[in-house]
Amino acid sequence: MSGAVTELLAEILERNSLTGDDLISVLFTATPDIHSAFPASFAREIGLTDVPLICAQELDITGALSLVIRVMAHVETTTARSEIKHVYLRGAEVLRQDIAQ
Repeated sequence: MSGAVTELLAEILERNSLTGDDLISVLFTATPDIHSAFPASFAREIGLTDVPLICAQELDITGALSLVIRVMAHVETTTARSEIKHVYLRGAEVLRQDIAQ
């Protein structure tokens, strides 16, 4: 899971030209089938040590995609909302085909 979380965070930051200093807080959610670690712990490992992080569990919905971690980052930016690049990796694009890039 460490690789998936760090890959997702790196892509979010890179695609949106953000650094850790731009982050106000980050919310992680994970599907109920993830039991090995808190996704936020991997954000700390890549240097996000002074950013408030929280983890929560997704609803356990029959037929939902399994092994999914989502990230909602609250950031300071002058980028217009329409220009924000939403990142979906490793098959998660099906969750939001309308905004996945």
